[in-house]
Amino acid sequence: MKSIQLNGAEFVYDIAGEDHDQTIICLHGGRGIGDHRGDFAVFRPLADRYRLIAYDQRGCGSSSLTPPFTFDQFADDLEAFRQHFLGDRKLILIGGSFGGMIALTYAVKYGDKLSHLILRGTAASHHHEAEAIANFNARIHKASSASIGMIDKLFSDKVVDDTELRLIWLALQPLYYEDFDPDAALEKTRTLKLHAETHNALFKDKSYDLLDKLEAIKVPTFVVCGGNDWICPPSQSRIIAETVPGAEYLEVEGANHPVHAEKPEIVLPAIRDFIARRAP
Repeated sequence: MKSIQLNGAEFVYDIAGEDHDQTIICLHGGRGIGDHRGDFAVFRPLADRYRLIAYDQRGCGSSSLTPPFTFDQFADDLEAFRQHFLGDRKLILIGGSFGGMIALTYAVKYGDKLSHLILRGTAASHHHEAEAIANFNARIHKASSASIGMIDKLFSDKVVDDTELRLIWLALQPLYYEDFDPDAALEKTRTLKLHAETHNALFKDKSYDLLDKLEAIKVPTFVVCGGNDWICPPSQSRIIAETVPGAEYLEVEGANHPVHAEKPEIVLPAIRDFIARRAP
């Protein structure tokens, strides 16, 4: 793992396939909860043909807790990465969940810097939260240690501290996977570096809504989601795919929110095919 100073913050990142000309940057999900390690591991096979970069976004994982924590700032950070590693060349961007929201923000703000946009299990507006809460109520039997109060906190700026956020995250984990492994969830949650400060700041801001800007995205776009995604339901991915001009859509049956990790044998070949076919 390496580190770099950009835009007044320190970021940790991993890189593979450095001999290749085309570059993919992966944006992880989780507002103050996620880090880049999981996505980097899943997408690493793509490094046989592309330079692959994944980093912890500011206030996430092992990157610095340097405000401001806003959607625009996170998009500006991505542009700083592009300038540093690619110069004038265009970027292939993969963003999942919250990382997909930053990817869409970037596509609206810096669309001419992209060659391909790949979105996984995400939404174009904060209004998806209402559907996620309804899904939670319908599936609460899968997460017996979770409560509606925890969901309310997850989608708010009211998380008390890092410990409370960690406990909520562990309680909700059964909702995220079709084949849930409690021991793996425990280990992942134990070792995860999470930050309630970042989480609260990003959920306090309810201005994220790009629905009226999707038609202006001109970059070749591929949208993939799990058919059983509870937190960013397929309906949200369909809205993006149906509104971004020329976008392609793949819904994977039997997969949940981390569709790329649950069904890599479907998702990775689909991404390779999309990039090869859809030259900008």
